[in-house]
Amino acid sequence: MPFEEAHKIAAEESLDLVEVSPDAKPPVFKIMDFGKHKYRLTKKKQETKRKQKQSQIKEIKVRPKTNDHDLATKVKHIRKFIEKNDRVKITMVFRGREIILREQANAILGKIVSMTSEFATVEHTSGLEGRFMTMLLAPK
Repeated sequence: MPFEEAHKIAAEESLDLVEVSPDAKPPVFKIMDFGKHKYRLTKKKQETKRKQKQSQIKEIKVRPKTNDHDLATKVKHIRKFIEKNDRVKITMVFRGREIILREQANAILGKIVSMTSEFATVEHTSGLEGRFMTMLLAPK
């Protein structure tokens, strides 16, 4: 129908004439309540945002001289974080002269990997970066 006639019908029903496809020959218009349409779009966008699962990166710090019992406690915390679908960054912190204990640090990180192997996988490991060694664990 001609544009003027569609505009007249939209004005009579107190609705808006919205251009749906401007590239089409002839352009396509739709008679609707534009405010209601925008409201529905924002509600749909909010709903999809709500359904998304947010994942965070939690951090656990250990040192080269951390005992086995303390490691077990930290592994319990790692399990809680992994069950919530978060990724866990394990940071080995060296203080002072501890920097020469790299073999002990690698052994501790290896223990953590073996203790968490049933519910987590190693996503990334890094070598020595300054005073830190890091490892990233993700849920299986």
